[in-house]
Amino acid sequence: MTLAKTRSVSLVGVDGFVVDVEAAITSGVPGLHLVGLPDAALNEARDRVRAAIYNSGEDWPNRHVTVSLFPASLPKKGSTFDLAIAIALLAAAEAVSPLSCAGLTLVGELGLDGRVRSIPGVLPAVLASANAGCQTVVVPRPNGAEARLVPGVEVVPVASLRELLCLLRDEPPPTEDESSEPIPHHGVDGLTPRTPDRRADLDLADVRGQAEARRALEISAAGGHHLFFSGPPGCGKTMLAERLPTLMPPLEPEAALEVTAIHSVAGTLPPDQPMITKPPFHAPHHTATRAAIVGGGSGRVLQPGAVSLAHRGILFLDEAPEFHGGVLDALRQPLEEGEVRLSRVEGTARFPASFTLVLAANPCPCAAAKQMDCSCAPNVRRKYISRISGPLLDRIDLKLELTPASRAELRYDLEFAESSTVVAERVLDARERAMKRLSGTPWRTNSEIPGPELRRHFTPSGEAMRAADEALQKGTLSARGLDRVLRVAWTIADLAGRSDPGDDDVGGALALWNGRWT
Repeated sequence: MTLAKTRSVSLVGVDGFVVDVEAAITSGVPGLHLVGLPDAALNEARDRVRAAIYNSGEDWPNRHVTVSLFPASLPKKGSTFDLAIAIALLAAAEAVSPLSCAGLTLVGELGLDGRVRSIPGVLPAVLASANAGCQTVVVPRPNGAEARLVPGVEVVPVASLRELLCLLRDEPPPTEDESSEPIPHHGVDGLTPRTPDRRADLDLADVRGQAEARRALEISAAGGHHLFFSGPPGCGKTMLAERLPTLMPPLEPEAALEVTAIHSVAGTLPPDQPMITKPPFHAPHHTATRAAIVGGGSGRVLQPGAVSLAHRGILFLDEAPEFHGGVLDALRQPLEEGEVRLSRVEGTARFPASFTLVLAANPCPCAAAKQMDCSCAPNVRRKYISRISGPLLDRIDLKLELTPASRAELRYDLEFAESSTVVAERVLDARERAMKRLSGTPWRTNSEIPGPELRRHFTPSGEAMRAADEALQKGTLSARGLDRVLRVAWTIADLAGRSDPGDDDVGGALALWNGRWT
């Protein structure tokens, strides 16, 4: 019996675990047999691998071949094992030295012509391999830049099985043109980012009037606070929301790697952008399903949803009352915990989902531009806005009712409006103050501070808390709402350069939490 071994990686959500791929050639009925709980796509690897080996100029062993995927008790899915299976099989057939591939981790799908095709999820796969102590990873050539984001790992990008065999045999590389192909975009239910990004040139100075709303955007960007705009069509709700990313600082290296890993798994990573360095902005249509928003899928194929694709960025739900009620209420758990756990019979997948939620809504279903033109009865208006449940609204830090800009604002406000660059500088200063205050803790922004820690170590003075205490006593402020008011008060103080929130900061935060939309 001839035995050879190499490794690959299986992904569950954004977490990967290393799989030993063992091939043994024994006597028996000729054929390739896969064991180790492979799914349908992985079972089809026997045909892809056979054709790829033949078309790479190699001989197929006409004997009984068993390929084992260890640990055998964990389900394996997808076509990323093709390359590892082919190399383990050829090493068992002594076409290459078994020692040359024993220390490698190989990920990649094989085409019938022997080319190594690009795959989603390369970044988390390389991270898992590095955490397992593997120093050399072979990936498809189009995924090379993405794989090199992981420090301390030697990345070997290859375009074909023949090229990899030449490397293992210390032979000159093949001379034929083995051009690479772009990374496919395996978007989730229409959630693939729009390209080109029309938001690249947006600026807060484009918005006329709406001084209070622009201030709310600044507070949201500085502290990571959730935001709700209500108002008639054309008053600027969408314009304001789309400009929130322009006020936020670039992602820190650790956060950028985490965001890039999610988009890599989803297949939405742009081919010319190996790392996402700006906070993502995701705006799904109101017809999106619960699985499209939260994540999900059938069987073993689980994909991240909009809440995870907006991780470390903004999830914007325009026309929020038009979303299905179950979809909106499904946001409550990720808003509290910062991640989504999808449980299936085969296991549980985890997707990070720490995002800033921005909701926008018209005050009534007729969406009249002027209140005098509205034909909706008061109970119809109340029923429409109540589609956004109270528990969800209780988790929104900033609520603001917008009114149409006046004619004077539309004509003359542009010269007085601050640009995104100016506001972003204040946001960055406020975030630095918060990070300095929170140094030594796992939190980076005010919105991340848990309620018990907030009340234990970050409660303002009794005089500053007078308005909040009165609202709490009257029952107009919930315990969860009090925590959110305190977080916003700290952000307002940080923007003003104060070391502690005063009564004006707490009062302003309370007014923004109550809102005027009711």
